[in-house]
Amino acid sequence: MPNNSGKVYGLTILSPIINDDRATPSHDLQIRSYLAGLSTGQDSPFALAPGTHLARLVVMDDVVFVGAPAVEEHLNSKYLIFESNCDAGPDGSIDGYLNGLAEHAAEHLDAIWSHCVGYPGAADRAAFIRYMKACQLETTFFFAAINDKSVPETLRALQTQRAVADFIESHQGVEPEKLRAEFLKLVSALDAAPLPTVASAIVSRDIKIGGRNE
Repeated sequence: MPNNSGKVYGLTILSPIINDDRATPSHDLQIRSYLAGLSTGQDSPFALAPGTHLARLVVMDDVVFVGAPAVEEHLNSKYLIFESNCDAGPDGSIDGYLNGLAEHAAEHLDAIWSHCVGYPGAADRAAFIRYMKACQLETTFFFAAINDKSVPETLRALQTQRAVADFIESHQGVEPEKLRAEFLKLVSALDAAPLPTVASAIVSRDIKIGGRNE
């Protein structure tokens, strides 16, 4: 499937923005203003929603096309572009991710997409999912930002990478028998460690075994 790369889904949504000359400020400016104040850190609504690898929102004013013979063409409206690399469902679908967005970020979704034509609101989950999928474009050339693994698998890998790097740094010159014993302790500690979340500090050095940190 062109939208999928392993367990990762390339989601592209174009939603037409309401064109109302009576709106002050205009709907596209209201979207821009809201997006400008939206957090891009760990408290981002897209970080709190499960399954997001990355997300980007852009207001597109126009795309000028000059065909042959030279006839200038324009879009009929401005568009809100939403792009996300996210976890696909077991069947490769996007329904679970969209449902998670509606559950964890309904207030932000409504504040943004309420300026788009036909947006039904996030409260009606079925209508919300239908709307998003109706505005979706097929991702025909998908470049995965990280890998083809899910968010939990990627977070676990980052957690393990950090813990092993710390272990190597703190165990320089340790005798082989002690090194082996403490490495096995590290493996056990990693197995027992809770899965980090996107909103947590996954780079925190919270798993330490022996070495110079004793």
